[in-house]
Amino acid sequence: MDPLAEDLDGVLDATRDLWRDLVDARILITGGTGFFGSWLLESFAWANDRLQLGSSGMVLTRDPEAFAAKAPHLADHEAIRFVRGDVRDLPSDLGKFDAVIHAATSASADLNRTDPMMMLDTIVDGTRRVLDTAAASGAIPVLLTSSGAVYGRQPPEIDRMPETWTGGPDPLDPGSAYAEGKRLAELCGVLFASSTDLQVKHARCYAFVGPYLPLDRHFAIGNFIRDGLAGRPIRIQGDGTTVRSYLYAADLAVWLWTVLLRGETGRAYNVGSEESTDIAGLARTVAGALDPVPAVEIEGRPRAGPIDRYVPSTERARTELGLEQRVSLSEGIARTVAWHRAR
Repeated sequence: MDPLAEDLDGVLDATRDLWRDLVDARILITGGTGFFGSWLLESFAWANDRLQLGSSGMVLTRDPEAFAAKAPHLADHEAIRFVRGDVRDLPSDLGKFDAVIHAATSASADLNRTDPMMMLDTIVDGTRRVLDTAAASGAIPVLLTSSGAVYGRQPPEIDRMPETWTGGPDPLDPGSAYAEGKRLAELCGVLFASSTDLQVKHARCYAFVGPYLPLDRHFAIGNFIRDGLAGRPIRIQGDGTTVRSYLYAADLAVWLWTVLLRGETGRAYNVGSEESTDIAGLARTVAGALDPVPAVEIEGRPRAGPIDRYVPSTERARTELGLEQRVSLSEGIARTVAWHRAR
């Protein structure tokens, strides 16, 4: 049995009406082999097979062999075709599409630190190339996956960040390359939507947990799960007071497909969870999902000043698109742990 069958059935139940817009459709997905892309492909293949959509997906990736090793059932799926390439140099002969999802450019802290110019170029130039390609297909829906980083540091007096916040990252800080790149990408989307027939929508994504999330990157929740599965103590490098929220990957898939097909052109929607937790509490929740329960060690000393928060308001997505968080943080962690153990 497919280890994601329960999750994918849930995604299909929540998006069943959307797929009528994609019958016999041809979809382009960039970044289709990353965390977001893996869930988009899983849910697309699941819906395509069960609803007999007759649709096809084209996936741009720099390393199709690596993805084939990670998800051979998707790499071999008859409705999915992989094209080797870089989003900054998109092939010109891809043909026409009925929908486009641009999910390339991972939130790589290492790249943002070591080569911020490459980070900026990849986001901005890549987005421009994708929009150019999409524009050749006429009035089609396009989803740009952006980030909550576009708001800059969350003010301590704001519990949940709304889309109407007009602040931003520090443009004089080299570490802002990722955030400023996403801001420019959103501007590109708005400009294309105003000058072409493209229906460009923006998903400002926050933090997530679920199968396919890398356990060896800068994501705290992935590191905690990795260490717990390895039987090591879960170590918190800071003081544990940073506040985050995490949406489960199956819910993420529902939200992204919904924003693509039901979102308003030129509008941004926060995609994430309002169920906030400090990092110390997150570590304890991860530990509680493991057997034996590992120790939790806080290595940093208490810091003075306001607590760092990164939590969205999802009121717009809830009221305009009817979206909701269906899987709690604790349940999402438990499902992620079970998936990794099964592999």
